[in-house]
Amino acid sequence: MITTLIAVVNLCLFVVCVDGQVQADGLGLTLVDKTHVASDTAVRVGTMKVWENRAAQAGRIISLDVMVLPAVGEDSVPDPMFIFSGGPGQNSVKGMNMWATHPWRNQRDIVLISQRGTGGDNNLWCDLLGSDDNLQSYLEPIFLEEIFRECLDKLSKNYDLTQYGTANAMDDINDVRAALGYDKINLYGGSYGSRAELEYIRRHSETVRTAILNSVAPVSFINPLYHAWGAQHALDLILDDCALDPDCSGAFGDVRASYNRVMAVLDQGAVMTTVGHPQTGERVEVELSKESFGDALRIMMYYDRSQIPFLVDQASKGNFSPFADQGIRSERNIRRALSLGMLLCVTCAEDLDRITEEMIVVETANTFIGDGRVRRQLAMCAFWPRSILPDDAADPVTRDVPVLLLSGIYDPVTPPRWGVEAASHLPQSLHVVGPYSHGQGGACIGSIMNQVLELGTVEGVDVSCVEGMEPAPFRVQ
Repeated sequence: MITTLIAVVNLCLFVVCVDGQVQADGLGLTLVDKTHVASDTAVRVGTMKVWENRAAQAGRIISLDVMVLPAVGEDSVPDPMFIFSGGPGQNSVKGMNMWATHPWRNQRDIVLISQRGTGGDNNLWCDLLGSDDNLQSYLEPIFLEEIFRECLDKLSKNYDLTQYGTANAMDDINDVRAALGYDKINLYGGSYGSRAELEYIRRHSETVRTAILNSVAPVSFINPLYHAWGAQHALDLILDDCALDPDCSGAFGDVRASYNRVMAVLDQGAVMTTVGHPQTGERVEVELSKESFGDALRIMMYYDRSQIPFLVDQASKGNFSPFADQGIRSERNIRRALSLGMLLCVTCAEDLDRITEEMIVVETANTFIGDGRVRRQLAMCAFWPRSILPDDAADPVTRDVPVLLLSGIYDPVTPPRWGVEAASHLPQSLHVVGPYSHGQGGACIGSIMNQVLELGTVEGVDVSCVEGMEPAPFRVQ
């Protein structure tokens, strides 16, 4: 809950030139001081008004949500932390609760911005299958033509969907930086947020003091072409680790053989099982197909490697309920978090237009996901408008700024290969690989990030604590 504390403050109203005439046109940033009740700290919230069509500097004006969490310590520094969210399609401002009490606020302002297409008055939201009144719908594919044609019809009446690519969004963020009066800023983002950071660095490197990329997705990572390979790679590592772990193998025996039995059952058709309703706890019957099993398994591995052998073992014994429970929970969270219209505006032009049939065949062969996800998303892009891209959109980012890259060994979507690739183009980079999945954290990673922020460089950063990091132990009962 947030309550108003002080009156409106207008900052840096931009002036633009249209047809030789100077006009205010209502562009700029307006903030209101408030108190964040949960943390009892001051915040500033408001909107940044920008042109939807930045190149034309005319037409529709859109409003981006902006939240500034001012530094609370006595020894504050002038360079803030700007947060870039994942997806694509997540709204950074909605993550304010985790940042309100973050230790970085002891020294730095933290700035949250709803990237165009994710919030403000331009949320490109699509109503997906997925309802607590129909839990089965969470196990249906996300990308269905009827749903996205309806969404396109709705959104295209109010927005120019060619204007919601990453490059435009990063120019918006630089406008916010300037309006807030910051000179140099620090960047933090994960997954697609790391891709957005790289694009910001490409376009505005002179404003970047440091950047932290967590779960690295460079331009060479073509979304979702490599999802199948990444998920299979992570699963193989998990099953191999279980075989070598006395507790895990002692509890479950040959878990890879158990996994093969599960897939053989699903090859014969969908199975019926029950899940607990997320609100009432009542058991509800659902159907679990091979495709929904694969989708759920991939998403589960984003967050928790430790559960996988247990869930596979239970399913191999005919008890699919624990797996379906976790799968419903994971899918439910995903469908409530992303503006899928924005995701398509970004990925159709920036990623899927680079995919060839040969690439699909090669990159999805011998994987439990197969080619279903990439082909479904390609089908949506067959009719979705293309974002207008700069000429260098597919080029690697090569700017000379300090960049810390963080990867997880068990990450099923952005494994270390992508951190290695991105770092190869960044002269001042440090790539750290931890024994976790998607999103690196904990005390050791925190200390490494803090060193980079304090020093303003990746030179001389002590990463020796990584050697003592261990993944969470496998669940055995």
